[in-house]
Amino acid sequence: MSSNILPYGDKRPRIAADAFVAPTAVIIGDVEIGSGASIWFGCVLRGDVNSIRIGARTNIQDGTIIHGNHESEEFPAKGVRTVIGSDVTVGHMAVLHACTVEDGGFVGIKACLLDGSYVESQGMVAAGALVTPGKRVRRGELWAGSPAKLLRPLTQAELDYFPYSARHYRELADSYRMGNG
Repeated sequence: MSSNILPYGDKRPRIAADAFVAPTAVIIGDVEIGSGASIWFGCVLRGDVNSIRIGARTNIQDGTIIHGNHESEEFPAKGVRTVIGSDVTVGHMAVLHACTVEDGGFVGIKACLLDGSYVESQGMVAAGALVTPGKRVRRGELWAGSPAKLLRPLTQAELDYFPYSARHYRELADSYRMGNG
């Protein structure tokens, strides 16, 4: 393993052969990265206390931090892994902690998703939003603010952008992977 892809105990990252991991990203422990996914510069995915799953063609943009929460006898309900589905865009410098983002979800720049929060497919968390523990962003909704609240339904143009964003980052990642970046 390279110096930025590290085991934790007996857990080793599993990264699809066609995924792009930038040389300054750090991937630790129980992390699985799907086919065609991209993990950009300065990201930290730390699968030490719980697992992290990243789906196919998902892009985790520069500076994002992803972690889970541990289980303990004192707080057994806190043990939550982080699951990010396929075709998801996670904007620059986001923080995702012990949460779930379904396939086709969208997380804006500098958004923060806390323990047990959940973004459904075609749900969007706005740039800078703070999704507090246990909140659910439903399909077709835009949540914004700190703490995040339902702002409005998404427009068709916004929904149409989600697959474009995932496709664009897949193409950009392929160019980096092939040495054209």
